[in-house]
Amino acid sequence: MRRLRRDLLRPLVRENRLSIDELIMPIFVDENISVKKEIPSMPAYYRFPVNEVADEVGRAMEKGIKAFILFGIPAYKDEVASSAFDKNGVVQKAVGKIKAEHDDAVVITDVCLCEYTTHGHCGIVRDGIILNDETLPVLGKIAVSHAEAGADIVAPSGMMDGMVKAIRSSLDSNGFQNVAIMSYSAKYASNFYGPFRDAAESGYAFGDRRSYQMDFHNGREALREVELDLNEGADIVMVKPALAYLDILKAVKDKFGAPTAAYNVSGEYAMVKAAGKMGWLDERQIAYEILVAIKRAGADLIITYHAIEIAEFLG
Repeated sequence: MRRLRRDLLRPLVRENRLSIDELIMPIFVDENISVKKEIPSMPAYYRFPVNEVADEVGRAMEKGIKAFILFGIPAYKDEVASSAFDKNGVVQKAVGKIKAEHDDAVVITDVCLCEYTTHGHCGIVRDGIILNDETLPVLGKIAVSHAEAGADIVAPSGMMDGMVKAIRSSLDSNGFQNVAIMSYSAKYASNFYGPFRDAAESGYAFGDRRSYQMDFHNGREALREVELDLNEGADIVMVKPALAYLDILKAVKDKFGAPTAAYNVSGEYAMVKAAGKMGWLDERQIAYEILVAIKRAGADLIITYHAIEIAEFLG
């Protein structure tokens, strides 16, 4: 076995290769700021004002990154997330600016209520209860507004039952049959999301999200969730988080063979950055190894905050 492990020969027999084409870069767009602002719990990652988002996309595209997922921080929040489907909302404006300057960028939009509601939950709330069915029409309105702005893919992340079917129906009935859906199909109620909630101001005012996000003790449940979303019309399914859920990712890919994304989440990013700052790990090498592991487990697409640094590494 050692004969093929020589540096000269290793690349010839390498089983998996990570490509820049497989990376999706998250971008936080904040309607309340005029210059970019670093996220304290995510070192070297920023929120961007709407008027700078196209420049950031351009900078990433110069490194070879082609796909971006947008998360919005709106100027106002209410009980029903009305700013989420406002045609002049933060994400809608950002999509328009990106597409005006970079029409060849793949623009993906997060479709959820948590960043736009005063309570911070992913659905409509009444008497402290998150209402699944009442949320579905709102998700459809958000998705259509994103498609009207120019989004190529919409990504429902709230884990509401029936969300893919509701969004597909809304898109199709409004003439957006070619807009794809990347569903957060197996999204766990994870402890790895803390830095993201700081970044997107999407913390919840009461309770938690365990009634609609998956129990991290469960594996087979993820396969049922993915199957439901595929039957409802999902074009891409996602496992989130990635690193602690490689078994789930592999099981999903092996069973369904559908285009599969994995989200290398904020907590995973923050741990690498913290260890790198202390000099305990080589940040870039560790990030690369993590992303290769995610690909090896079955991911076709990887959402990662390491996108630019890994693009530089691969380039």
